[in-house]
Amino acid sequence: MQHIVTEMIEHMSRSQEQLARVLEAKRHVAVRMAQIVHALPDTHPGFGGVNELMDNSHLMTKNVVAYLHSIAELQESLALTISAVMKEFDVPEYNEE
Repeated sequence: MQHIVTEMIEHMSRSQEQLARVLEAKRHVAVRMAQIVHALPDTHPGFGGVNELMDNSHLMTKNVVAYLHSIAELQESLALTISAVMKEFDVPEYNEE
């Protein structure tokens, strides 16, 4: 049984590493977009009018929200994984459910 638990933990660890790599890539995109926004002038830049500027701002906000949602999903996945592992190792406080 211990071998099976060890294999499960190894597989979950690999999947968490892959999730972390995806989030790291998304983080770089979000950082770069923030740098671009910071570089925009404070005056009306004239990027095709206010409507186009609002559309671009909306897209940026959607990307930031998607990044934050990905982080939340990673945290939830980690919590579920750790809870399952703790139950397998028979840690009393996790078996009370």
